[in-house]
Amino acid sequence: MPWQLPTDVGGFVNRTAEQEALDRLLVEHPPAAQVLVITGTAGVGKTSLALHWAHAVHGHFPDGQLYANLHGHDPHAPVAPVQVLDRFLRTLGPPAAAIPTDLEAMASSYRTLLAGRRMLIVLDNASSAAQVRPLLPGGPGCLVVVTSRHRLSGLSVREGARHLTLEVLAEHDAVELLRTVTADYRSGDDPAELAQLARLCARLPLALRIAAERAACRPRMLLDDLIQDLRDESSLWDALSGEDEEESEAVRSVFAWSYRALPTDAARLFRMLGLHPTGEFSTSAAAALTSASTRQTRRLLDGLAATHLVEQSAADRYRFHDLLRAYAVDQARSEQAPQESERAVRRVLGWYLHAADAAQALMAPNEPRVPLDPVELTPEPPVFGDEASALQWFEVEHENLVAATRTATTMGLDDVAWRLAVVLRAFYMIRNPFQDWLATSQLGLAAAQRDADRHGQAELHESLGMAYTQSNHLDLAAEHYQAALAFRRELGGSFGEALTLNGLGLVELRRRRPAFAQDVFEHSVALFQDLHDAYWEPRVAVNLAEARLALGRSADAERLVRAGLETFREKGDRWAEGNALRVLSEIQLEARRENEALDSALSAVDLALELNNSVAEGHWLTQLGHAQRATGRAADALTSYHRAATLQRRLADRSREALAWDGTGQAYLALGRGKEASEFHRRALAVHRELGDGWQCAVVLCHLADALDNGDAPTDVQRYRLEALGLLDGFTDPGAARLRERITSSLQQDI
Repeated sequence: MPWQLPTDVGGFVNRTAEQEALDRLLVEHPPAAQVLVITGTAGVGKTSLALHWAHAVHGHFPDGQLYANLHGHDPHAPVAPVQVLDRFLRTLGPPAAAIPTDLEAMASSYRTLLAGRRMLIVLDNASSAAQVRPLLPGGPGCLVVVTSRHRLSGLSVREGARHLTLEVLAEHDAVELLRTVTADYRSGDDPAELAQLARLCARLPLALRIAAERAACRPRMLLDDLIQDLRDESSLWDALSGEDEEESEAVRSVFAWSYRALPTDAARLFRMLGLHPTGEFSTSAAAALTSASTRQTRRLLDGLAATHLVEQSAADRYRFHDLLRAYAVDQARSEQAPQESERAVRRVLGWYLHAADAAQALMAPNEPRVPLDPVELTPEPPVFGDEASALQWFEVEHENLVAATRTATTMGLDDVAWRLAVVLRAFYMIRNPFQDWLATSQLGLAAAQRDADRHGQAELHESLGMAYTQSNHLDLAAEHYQAALAFRRELGGSFGEALTLNGLGLVELRRRRPAFAQDVFEHSVALFQDLHDAYWEPRVAVNLAEARLALGRSADAERLVRAGLETFREKGDRWAEGNALRVLSEIQLEARRENEALDSALSAVDLALELNNSVAEGHWLTQLGHAQRATGRAADALTSYHRAATLQRRLADRSREALAWDGTGQAYLALGRGKEASEFHRRALAVHRELGDGWQCAVVLCHLADALDNGDAPTDVQRYRLEALGLLDGFTDPGAARLRERITSSLQQDI
């Protein structure tokens, strides 16, 4: 179960009445999901209260907690709901629908996942009701806590949200906060002076903590002198925003007061951090902004964290409060020449690009690499020990890499933007985060077009082709592969052309056009043979075997697969070996060699587990289910199909998930449970209809008719078979011919 909350606030005090109001929500049982909006001015402690209370009551939510910072008031654009939904859906996992690519369908899947669960969902820093609404559950059991500077009244009208308005602290509570932070460092401060300091901070917790830390760091300095410093500073600054001027000016004054006390190098780092693409960063990324060593930067970051100007969020990671980030941006604009800021951004974007390229070298060493200019980076990009560490780095830095691509586009650094988008493909093809994959690839393609880089355009068309293939938008995938192919041929690189042809062939396999797929794969294999490419040639040959199997050329297909297996085993290419075993199992099932098919499929799944590759495991488990069912092991097949559907759901491959559901229906029918079988076939059919997959619709309609063919619904059975027959009109391969004959025979028996 997920436990996503950030760490609790240290030294939290006061807000007793507000916590009691939150506690009362736990004993109520409303008929719909509960939504609470904690609202108040910037810096009043909304996030601190929400997180402190959430940690205190975690036992009331046995199914876990979800957290998202919506960045509603950051200097850059707020987080879109689709990005949060994508992250939440991947976290929640089964049992739910697959992850679609449009907002409405994603929100529906999310509500389905939360049905019957008791979870706490914290949506921090929301900018509007529209940003929050898609992230709300649809039924009782979950509590959603939203923090925002605005009331989000629309949530009250439509969703019945309650509101808890945080006011600035009462004076005695503000003084108590000051005492709590300074207790171990100062004693004997005059209560009247503490009250003055609290008033100068507008009794806002964020400002109070910064001021208290400043006082704690100067235990020998009279509090009256500190107060006078702050009074002098406060006269220099205008309001931070259009909200209440006294509070905003107080926050700005405290920031400036603390900032101006920083050593020169720490102050420079602080304002440079405002230029980072997001508000959270590693020590190395922070060092790249200033071209300093990680050791020196870590020391400075620890100093900034000690003064509450940044917060340490995890080992070697720090983050900004949105107000402090905005202040840092302002200081960079006012104290640095634009050229210096641009150089800093170029450095950090270049660091991310070279780090991502180093990770790709381990994760996908045989994928095309983008050309990078040799540059001296300080600090140097990370050195990854293995594929797992490279993948983990991508997972942690994913949001920053997406933001870096957008920042490069905004700044006109098109050469960086398209290269980042290409390198990210190595991560995307494993994890399938389609929203970010499509967005960054489209940004990268536009950047490559502006940069007039035809190689970049080819790579980004290829990336979009892969993304649309794996998200089952096959017509769009084919368009992008064709565009990539035109660039490849214009550039004259046989290797790139062969790769693109392979991708196009995989699209055609999914579109059930095996003759066209065969032609494309044969061309690709020939190009790789001319290049003496011992890695790609046998892999594409196995894809060619799938096309030939669909065309009824099973002997040729088996010959290609067995040749590939020999090569893969010699080279220790475990993924390719597993995929070849999966295809071999299909060939063996076609030849009615069921026990051999079972052995091949079991070996393939074992390899997927060994590789810890969810994409492979989900795909190959479905074939294992087919082989188990064919050998009379229907109960085992159910387990395999269920696991396959679960993995495909997480990977957002809706087509393959529906294939697993269809297999589940067939297994239930083999167990004599026609009702359950028909339910799973209907579920699979709905997905294939939505995806516009006529071939799979025809197949599932036949299976659904078989499940219902017990005399209870003869009209439906005949209707489904007739519909399947109509859908097969566009398919001429041997498999389609056999299915057509089977349907025709069944219809004649129905008469």
